[in-house]
Amino acid sequence: MIWENPEWFFLFVALPIIAFIQWWFLKSKRISAMLFSRSDALGEMQKGWKSYGFYSVPLFQWIAFSLIIVALARPQLENVTIEKQVEGIDMIVVIDISSSMLAEDMQPNRFIAVREVAKDFVDRRVNDRIGLVVFARESITLVPPTLDHRLVRQQLEQMDMGIVRDGTAIGMGVATAANRLRDSDAASRVIVLLTDGENNAGEIDPITSADIAQALGIRLYTIGASTGAETAPYPVDDPIFGRRYYNIRVAIDEPMLTEMAERTGGRYFRARDNRELEEVYREIDRMETSQIDEIIYRDRVDLYPRFLFPGIALLFLSLILNKTIFRTEF
Repeated sequence: MIWENPEWFFLFVALPIIAFIQWWFLKSKRISAMLFSRSDALGEMQKGWKSYGFYSVPLFQWIAFSLIIVALARPQLENVTIEKQVEGIDMIVVIDISSSMLAEDMQPNRFIAVREVAKDFVDRRVNDRIGLVVFARESITLVPPTLDHRLVRQQLEQMDMGIVRDGTAIGMGVATAANRLRDSDAASRVIVLLTDGENNAGEIDPITSADIAQALGIRLYTIGASTGAETAPYPVDDPIFGRRYYNIRVAIDEPMLTEMAERTGGRYFRARDNRELEEVYREIDRMETSQIDEIIYRDRVDLYPRFLFPGIALLFLSLILNKTIFRTEF
């Protein structure tokens, strides 16, 4: 509820003054019914209920004045309808699932850390169609761009290593994603690529895949995920000695990933631990915002009759009672 003329509420300040004047007046005047001296029981009963009932007149008047003041303030019920026109982004998250993603320089390892951060990223992009592509030696599309983010999260949760042959075909991953976005009619199309190694497989060179994305008007953000050290611990399960750790070389072709991003108007990020990885995805989230146009419709319904008419009725009732049953001598 809103008030069109709330300044009328200042009249409530006058009500206590009026109430005091009426109380003083009633105390100084005698009720006309009490002027008749009656010794019988009926006279005593009339005297009693009239003397008490007389005070209902000012009570009705105070309530009436209060209701009329509320009506003058113009109470209104406002119904607001907001029509949103969202111009979202079509985005594909491309994740490296080569065996080196099991390295434990991120906790508990690169693969799980990337998966969990990616799920949070998807949850924040409520207005965008998001798809998922994974790659090792080959690349496959797990989910085409969709608004069904529950499905994307489900596929991220079920995503596993070994569904394609081992290797790192960065160019194939980007090319597959670009092909999925080729027919998109979204105003903005984005690929977010995460890898922890160098390109060593695939039929399409990474720079060529970036040129394909650029020709299609797709922006590419690249992320290199691994420690800043030269090596990272890599677990190997031995049937005899159990789990053992070896140090594998950290090899990220940062100049190539930087060039790929810059050719499309994107940006390269380096994530050396879980915290930096989360911040990278938040930064991309801030950089790629959907355009939302809002059209607001307001419908107002006046409620003052609900207060005005009862107030007037009570005021008339008090005047009638004052001139008849509870008539005073003035």
